[in-house]
Amino acid sequence: MTMHYDIDITRKNRILLEGFLDRFTLEQLNKVPTGFKNNIIWNIAHCIVTQQLLVYKLSGLESVLSDEMISLYRKGTKTEHYVSQAEVDEIRNLLYTPINQTEEDYNKGVFKDFKGYTVSTGSILTNVDEALAFNNFHEGIHYGYILALIKAL
Repeated sequence: MTMHYDIDITRKNRILLEGFLDRFTLEQLNKVPTGFKNNIIWNIAHCIVTQQLLVYKLSGLESVLSDEMISLYRKGTKTEHYVSQAEVDEIRNLLYTPINQTEEDYNKGVFKDFKGYTVSTGSILTNVDEALAFNNFHEGIHYGYILALIKAL
């Protein structure tokens, strides 16, 4: 199995995101500081959901995530409920399993079709490789949001 550079970067970022789950209490993960509309756990789950939408849905493939999770954490959503420890544990597991599946599917060549999509920066994604690269930019933004949230806790 060959290692795809962008998937490797995503995996490394997910290790950083998991570190936040290790360092902060359930209450801290759920706290929405004044001036923010989301919390640490929302940002982590949002990264998981967005990767699946960018890579799988735009390729016309099914996501491994539940429709409920997608609707709670997709673009345009905000923190609306207190996330339980069981949900945090599920989110922790989902940091890696979808990325491992993405790498396996990429190596099998399943990403044949792709529906072009204009992202918030104005760039147009036209294939899965561009989606994988943009996903890392997106996750970097949310990593930065989390660092700002931590300062505001």
